[in-house]
Amino acid sequence: MTAPYRTPAGLPAGPPPEPADLPGPVTRTPVPEHAPQPGGHRAAAPSAPSAPSGPRGFAARVWRGRAEDARWVRPAFLALLAVTAALYLWDLSASGYANSFYSAAVQAGSESWKALFFGSSDAANSITVDKPPASLWPMEIAVRIFGLNSWSILVPEALMGVATVGVLYAAVRRRSGPAAGLIAGAVLAVTPVAALMFRFNNPDAMLALLMTAAAYCVLRALEGARTKWLVWSGVAFGLAFLTKTLQAFLILPPLAVVYAVVAPTAFRRRVGQLALAGLALLVSGGWWVAIVELWPASSRPYIGGSQDNSFLSLTFGYNGFGRITGNETGSVGGGGAGGGQGGGQWGATGITRLFDGDMGGQIAWLLPAAFVLLAAGLWLTRRAPRTDARRAAFLVWGGSLLMTFGVFSFMSGIFHQYYNIALAPYIAALVGMGATLLWEKRTHLAAAATLAATSAGTGYWAYVLLGRATDWHPWLRWTVLAGGLLAAAGLLLAVRLGRRFAAAVAGLGIAAALAAPFAYTLNTVDTGHSGSIVTAGPAVQGGRGGPGGMRGGAPGGMPGQAGQNGQALPGGGGQPPTVPGGGQNGRPGQQGQQGQPGQGAQGFPRGGTAGGGTGDGGTAGGRGGGGMGGLLGGATVSSAMKTLLEQNASDYTWVAAAIGSQNSASYQLATGDPVMAIGGFNGSDPSPTLARFKQYVAEGKIHYFISSSGGMGGGMGGGMGGQGTSSAITTWVTSAFTAKTVGSTTVYDLTSPAKS
Repeated sequence: MTAPYRTPAGLPAGPPPEPADLPGPVTRTPVPEHAPQPGGHRAAAPSAPSAPSGPRGFAARVWRGRAEDARWVRPAFLALLAVTAALYLWDLSASGYANSFYSAAVQAGSESWKALFFGSSDAANSITVDKPPASLWPMEIAVRIFGLNSWSILVPEALMGVATVGVLYAAVRRRSGPAAGLIAGAVLAVTPVAALMFRFNNPDAMLALLMTAAAYCVLRALEGARTKWLVWSGVAFGLAFLTKTLQAFLILPPLAVVYAVVAPTAFRRRVGQLALAGLALLVSGGWWVAIVELWPASSRPYIGGSQDNSFLSLTFGYNGFGRITGNETGSVGGGGAGGGQGGGQWGATGITRLFDGDMGGQIAWLLPAAFVLLAAGLWLTRRAPRTDARRAAFLVWGGSLLMTFGVFSFMSGIFHQYYNIALAPYIAALVGMGATLLWEKRTHLAAAATLAATSAGTGYWAYVLLGRATDWHPWLRWTVLAGGLLAAAGLLLAVRLGRRFAAAVAGLGIAAALAAPFAYTLNTVDTGHSGSIVTAGPAVQGGRGGPGGMRGGAPGGMPGQAGQNGQALPGGGGQPPTVPGGGQNGRPGQQGQQGQPGQGAQGFPRGGTAGGGTGDGGTAGGRGGGGMGGLLGGATVSSAMKTLLEQNASDYTWVAAAIGSQNSASYQLATGDPVMAIGGFNGSDPSPTLARFKQYVAEGKIHYFISSSGGMGGGMGGGMGGQGTSSAITTWVTSAFTAKTVGSTTVYDLTSPAKS
């Protein structure tokens, strides 16, 4: 039995929705946890209706869903999940090893449990990736089961995307109804940056899932001051910390404040519950940190990204407050201004940052609408009681959006376009909740006008964003604009023209709002993406593909030229784009510089290379890939180099050593054998020291040293921290051993007699 229609507080009562209207939420009266009933007895849970037992009965329950739901609700939800899965799994192997930096760590963890635990870049455990390892664990388990290939690495990410859509739907429908949940889920599924990262192997996919789960748990806790759900939110935050360190805590302050103010129980109990949730966070996120910090440094890998082999300094420095201030020791660059419209190697900071250039096409399609609908939702519920659940939901999602948006807009350190996936669930939730709330109140002119203005504004903003990709389906921008304006006009007249017209107008408005991001998403899933810096959608004017403040900018801000298929060069300089296993059209299987087929790495039917690039230090990254002399993208591994490294590979701990994790990852993925990453990701970590490297060579543990002469390699390592370790090692090797050329690659055999 459905709950009676209730008018949001603060507005005059209007007529109840007609049967064909979008359904509203099921109103539930919050009951405090352990609330006793008259006579001292606790309330018993309502008995569920009996259902047929056996597989057929289970299938029927799955298809039908809740008894109080309309019959279309559960099939529509299952269809949403199915379409999302198809979208995210489509041609998934086109991206090959995606970010080879993380794929190499997955390969290492699939062979060594120690490497799996620490997140090592190689199975011999020389150095870790510059993040905690939680995001690697699902991929590593999948590779242990199914073997090393693109699908084993990327399918777990795609399934996380489907799960995130499901969790968001469940969170939104509890307070705003199934229609709002479906709209929110659809908005998230077709957000371009979400489609990009749920088909990629960076940590952001797991982070988005855990942040959505944390918000869901807080909303469940708010329903009746339920300690259990608040503790589960703490667990989600802890696991998110083990995924991407302090970024996991961006939404923690607003969620904690909302619970402290809104939860329907005494203030003292609220404080105690928050303390328990904090303890759960500390345990779930701190156990791994404690083990790493207490483990003898001599018997574990070096903590990549740090300058002192400490995970805590990595957390609070390079991966923490350094991202805010731009003071990131060991980074490839940073230093954007701290406020206003300052700029730096990672683009201009300021309130318009996420709307400008190619940032807008990643996330901003419905960002203005989310702000408007957040304001509308808070206004319509302004006179509700302190514990009102619907207003609390707006505060949870709105606080998360505002906090993340503010930090991303003004942070001066490393910032990439794909970080914006963090905003996607919050935007989607607010759009679904706000649109359905205004729809319920459309009989009032103010609500109808707000909804109409939002539709028209969204259509115009999509027109602007689509105009940045000047030659990409120019008809689409006019179609979306016309659809948004027609829907806006219809929304003003919907009440007077009947139920069918109202339903048609609502459908047109949703279609117009989602058409442009969906088109960008289709472009994204139909294109292979590789390297460290990737973007969704087509190339646009004013975009930036890497450091330098512009797409295709070389280090220092020198502009590059457009490559094949309208894609800007990742490293600048006017050559055709260099991509790992796919230079032209962003597809794996081609070498970018001359358009010649690359050497295939294992598991790629299209012959994609393990790292891509153009020889030593070549850049990588189909669609906004790397640069920086191979530090943001790997090197092409020729068949001759692969054969050379595989000779007597079992006799060595590392078959080779190379400057930078992306370079070493290319060779490691091509051979399946450990390759030492000197200096870590940026080539700037003091690992190994020159003395330790000489010791490894003397003990016969490293076979070859691969020169980075084609890029910035060792020079970068010497000039950006690490006490010049990478540069010192390079200088010693080149002075003590004889170079030989294999294809276009210069190598040094560290087991051959040294120069006199």
